[in-house]
Amino acid sequence: MSLGTDPLDALEIPDGTTVEEHDLVTDGDVVVGGQSTVEFGVRGRNVLAGERVTFGGDIEAEADCRLDMLDDVAGNVLVGNDAYLGERVHIAGRLMVSGDLDIGDDVDIEEGFEANGWIVIRNPIPTLVFYFIVLSQLLRLGEDEAADELAETLSGESPHDPLVIPRNATVSDDAWRVSTPAHVGSGCRIHGNIRAKSIDLAEDNNVFGSLRARDDIVVGSGTRIHGDVTTRNGEVRIHEDARVLGDVSCNDLVLEAGAHVDGTMRARGEMRIHRDNLPREAE
Repeated sequence: MSLGTDPLDALEIPDGTTVEEHDLVTDGDVVVGGQSTVEFGVRGRNVLAGERVTFGGDIEAEADCRLDMLDDVAGNVLVGNDAYLGERVHIAGRLMVSGDLDIGDDVDIEEGFEANGWIVIRNPIPTLVFYFIVLSQLLRLGEDEAADELAETLSGESPHDPLVIPRNATVSDDAWRVSTPAHVGSGCRIHGNIRAKSIDLAEDNNVFGSLRARDDIVVGSGTRIHGDVTTRNGEVRIHEDARVLGDVSCNDLVLEAGAHVDGTMRARGEMRIHRDNLPREAE
C-alpha cells in the first residue's frame, strides 16, 4: 500500500469488492477512518476502525480486528486471529476471537465473548490513532519509503489492496458519501449512489446507483452505471464499452469509441467523441 500525504485521503475500493446482501466484502484489509458510519456488515482480512465508527452489521475478520474508542457494532464480531478493542466499544452481538483479546475499559458486549488465547484488560492507546501518528510523522519528515514499509508491515503479506473508507464518511445501500476523491478498482459490484470530490472507476464494474462529483468523473471500459452521472465543475470521460443507464451532465464530456449513454447528455463546455480507442490517461 503506497501512501501519499494522508493514508485516509481518499475512498479506495479495491478490485473485486462486492456488496452481498447486507455485507461489504473484500479480499484485503478494511480500514475505516474515525467518525464514519458503515451501515453494512464488513468482511475482510484485517478490519481496523478509528474512533466513533458505527457498523450496521456483523464484522468478520479473517486475521485481526482493531476497534478504537466508542465504536459501535450492531451485530457479531468474528475474528480469525487477535482482537483489540478500545474503551467503551459496544458490540450488540457476540465476540468470538480465535487468538488473543486486548480489551479496554467499559467495553459492552451484549451477548458475551469467547477468546482462545490470552485476555488482557487495560486502557491502550487507540490503535489506529497510534499507527497514523507514526505514519504522519514519517511522511512529515519526508521518509516516504519508511512510511510505505510500515504500512506494508501493518497490512501483512496480503496481495490485495485494502478497502479504505476516509474519515466522516457514510456508506450505505442509499449512498457512499465522502468529501475526498473516490477510486474504484476493477470487477466491483457496488450498491448505492457515490458522492465524492472526484470519481475514478476502473474496468468492468457494476454500480447500482448514480455518480455525483464536484470534479472529474472517469467511467472505465466495460463498466455499467445504473443511474445518472453528474459533475459540477469537471470533465466526464466514458471509456469504450462502458454504459450509463441514465443522464450525463458535466462541464466537458469525452466519449470513447463504443461508449453508450442511454439518457440525455448535457455538456456546458466541449463534447468530444473519439472514434478510435485511446489509452486511459495516466493519473
